[in-house]
Amino acid sequence: MNYKKQLCVFAVMVSAMTNSYANPNGDVFNQAYLGERPPALVAKVFAPDIISLTGRYEGVISFTPDLKEIYFGANDSDNRTHIYHTKYEGQTWTPVTRIDFTKGRKEEEIHPFVSPDGRKIYFTALSSDLTYNKIWYVNKTSRGWSEAHALPAPVNEDQVFFPIQAHSGDLYYYNLTKGRNFKATADGANYSSTEELNLDFGVHVSISPNEDYLVMNAQNKNEIGRRDNDLFVSFKTKKGTWGTPINLGATVNSIYNDKTPTISPDGKYLFFGRDEADGKANIYWVSTDVIEKMRPNYL
Repeated sequence: MNYKKQLCVFAVMVSAMTNSYANPNGDVFNQAYLGERPPALVAKVFAPDIISLTGRYEGVISFTPDLKEIYFGANDSDNRTHIYHTKYEGQTWTPVTRIDFTKGRKEEEIHPFVSPDGRKIYFTALSSDLTYNKIWYVNKTSRGWSEAHALPAPVNEDQVFFPIQAHSGDLYYYNLTKGRNFKATADGANYSSTEELNLDFGVHVSISPNEDYLVMNAQNKNEIGRRDNDLFVSFKTKKGTWGTPINLGATVNSIYNDKTPTISPDGKYLFFGRDEADGKANIYWVSTDVIEKMRPNYL
């Protein structure tokens, strides 16, 4: 699948929402994750009728470390991708609003990821004709988010997308030009070098908070006639390399495309997008216990 098709597959459709949401119990602690009942080992829709709306196309989701802000990608009525936001404030969640980090300098924005320290948001900025796909960022200030900037070389030397930052500061992303997953090594506030990950396959790599496993999506090749994407996990070996990806199984994956995984800041939940029967997509979540049950005994 070429990079244009990859972007189209993971595009999302949503209009600006005007409703706010509050847990009826009024418990501040339970307001994490919009007050939704946490999932177990079977994936379920996240925040139905709040963020995941029937007939719409939602995408990548990310949370601030304190779990009080949510950023996610979605399409507007013109089928262009943008980033949306809601925040827990005054005992309730604020109405979902669209954010324009690049202030119109780029036509579309997608794949938001809040850094582990909450001081940056990385995202993909792109042109509607998909001839430009680069990783940008904003810094947190006392007044909100700063002006957006594109990352310098070497990360943005090629067409790239889907940035995920590890606690070490290293940046994981997919190189559309080369068709491979990469890691950029943190050097202060910049990235001095990049290296290809030793993964045989996979797109949209997400690193765990402890940096001991990766989750990615790839086409299901185990069953005859299957062309959809499944989620896989790759555990770090004692040598520091990445092991053979393992399919997360039927309690997570479906007969539709399961893709664009992210892991919650507390490491408890795996979030991902899933295409639905109506041709749109919703955001799903599942306990990361399903991943731990697959960890090889020799690791």
